[in-house]
Amino acid sequence: MSYKRKAELPVGDINDLMEVTPLGAGSEVGRSCHVLKYKGKTVLLDCGIHPGQSGISGLPFFDEVDPATIDVLLITHFHLDHAAGLPYFTERTSFKGRVFMTHPTKAIFKWLLSDYVKVSNVGANDMLYDETQLAACYDKIETVDYHQEMNVDGIKFTGYNAGHVLGAAMFLIEIAGIKILYTGDYSREEDRHLMAAEKPTNVQTDVLICESTYGVQSHEPRIDRERRFTSTVHDIVQRGGRCLLPVFALGQAQELLLMLDEYWAAHPELESIPVYYASSLAKKCMTVYQTYINMMNSKIRKQFAVSNPFVFKHISHLKNMDMFDDTGPCVMMASPGMLQNGLSRELFERWCTDKKNGLLITGYCVENTLAKDVMNEPDEIQTMNGTRLKLRMSVDYISFSAHVDYTQNSAFIDEVKAPYLILVHGETNAMGRLKSALMSKYSERDEDIHIFTPKNTETVKLYFRGEKLARTIGQMAATFPEKDKLVSGVLVVKDFQYTIMDTSDLEEFVGLQTTSVVQRQIVPYHASFGLLKYHLRQMFGKIQELERDINKKETVRIFETVDVKEYNVNHVLLEWTGNSVNDMVADSVLAVILNIESSPASVKLTKSDHTHSHSHGHAHPHVKTEGSSSASTSKEGEGELLVERHPSDEFEDLVMFFASQFGPENVTQNEKTSTVVVSLDGMQAKIDCKDFTVECEADALRHRAQNVLERAVRTCMQ
Repeated sequence: MSYKRKAELPVGDINDLMEVTPLGAGSEVGRSCHVLKYKGKTVLLDCGIHPGQSGISGLPFFDEVDPATIDVLLITHFHLDHAAGLPYFTERTSFKGRVFMTHPTKAIFKWLLSDYVKVSNVGANDMLYDETQLAACYDKIETVDYHQEMNVDGIKFTGYNAGHVLGAAMFLIEIAGIKILYTGDYSREEDRHLMAAEKPTNVQTDVLICESTYGVQSHEPRIDRERRFTSTVHDIVQRGGRCLLPVFALGQAQELLLMLDEYWAAHPELESIPVYYASSLAKKCMTVYQTYINMMNSKIRKQFAVSNPFVFKHISHLKNMDMFDDTGPCVMMASPGMLQNGLSRELFERWCTDKKNGLLITGYCVENTLAKDVMNEPDEIQTMNGTRLKLRMSVDYISFSAHVDYTQNSAFIDEVKAPYLILVHGETNAMGRLKSALMSKYSERDEDIHIFTPKNTETVKLYFRGEKLARTIGQMAATFPEKDKLVSGVLVVKDFQYTIMDTSDLEEFVGLQTTSVVQRQIVPYHASFGLLKYHLRQMFGKIQELERDINKKETVRIFETVDVKEYNVNHVLLEWTGNSVNDMVADSVLAVILNIESSPASVKLTKSDHTHSHSHGHAHPHVKTEGSSSASTSKEGEGELLVERHPSDEFEDLVMFFASQFGPENVTQNEKTSTVVVSLDGMQAKIDCKDFTVECEADALRHRAQNVLERAVRTCMQ
């Protein structure tokens, strides 16, 4: 059994930790309820009560979880041990999440729990909820179909047919790419009206949370069981006895009714012996079975085209016990299935002392229930009022429980191939034997699987560190990517899915509208624009010179992002589209400008140790000639004066520097174009003193002139 990820390894991110905690049905059968936590999401799987206990003690251990943190609650089927705790949880705790179940489950849920409220043998103070709270809970339930994928805030889940009872579902849950399959109660054997459970196809499951009700037991072949069942019923009524069949009102009962109706039709000698179905609840819910024929197997669907298979010819519905003539042999099907209370318990106590009568148990019995005790055939039983009665009636056990046996369960586990298996819904001994059998099986095959059998409130911790993969969509996916090519886009994380897209696609795929913010900043600048271009080239390498505007103002562009424009004689304008990268480039350009402003490379710094009196009419006093010391005195003592040099002065200084380096006879100047031409050995180099560039076909002369120009700027302009 191969698997993709390692478990139980140290992790740096707590979000890589998955926790599965049974609040019920951990090393027990009953009150199924499991908490699944991963990546900050919490799912509650089922919310039942324990059939062997009553009141608060029958609930799952809800105090081990904060109900307010639960995002989704999934109910697999309508049986009380999987669903009867739901109204308490939704109405009497801080739970605010969403509840999902299939359509048939919701339809039967209301009737089943309404009946449960009425027949519960507890005082008003111990009632878990009343009819009003049940109705409020019912209104909060949302329904799903088989194979319908739902997505609730990053929690994906899909229901699959689980067999077991009408509408039963196993749920495949996906959070951040990790897939968890929760079987609930399931059956891999097609019966008279239900299909066998299906396995999700084309899915690699990471964690399987699986029932283990029957441990390593194997069921008797179905044909043999049916033969033994009908034969036992036949024997009891033939000897003049009453046959009591305690059943769950829904699910197992419908299967047995189909079986008995068919058997009575095939045996005319039994026509005089009545078969009763004493459950007003089942009568109400029979319309649900007739409604959801499409969710049953092909045999029932074909029969339904001719006649309704759930309209029985040889079975009578018993509305109340006042109509029951308790004389002579009969077959009585009554609920509940474990004789805890209700009509089945009443009839059992009435009939148990007569050896002609018979009790036929057909379903799984939980510890601490009367049905489980009676299977050991004690001499006496204790009645509801505390008295003791002799047990003389025959007791037989023929299981039609729609749970998988070892053969079916292990085969399903093989098919799923999940590297991590968590066993639930099984008694401690049965679960332990199943784990041992599976471990032995996989060790012989040299296959690796991790099996857990947690008790209630015991947490199973698994670590998943999958790779984070992002896919490109929209315009970015229009062309095939090239190796080593940089792409630019927006990384969008939604429901643990990573996508990269162009900003123009955000509205279509994410619903976000984008806006561009163009930033403009006017900066004081008193040196020549040519000097600024020179420094920008030194900093950024290549700059792009744009066309002059109508006022003959120059503009340069850096890195295709930031435009620097002559604004007026004392200012430059910076303009760029705001984003993190462009802002950084703009900051760098601004630093270059401020450095020029504060450096002697563009101004003359004079210091005087005398005082004078003058008015500070503006922030930047200027003079047109250098060396005017009388204009630089200050009352504060030593002061500073920024002297703006005329461009012609700078040009003359540069010409003199080139003349001293190459000789006056080899240097010519053009003051109008601010250019200097150096002629040497038949070669010419043209120096632009505005842009501080050198043009020359001879590499040696060009490099020499460039070096001289750089020294000239550093020397003459500092």
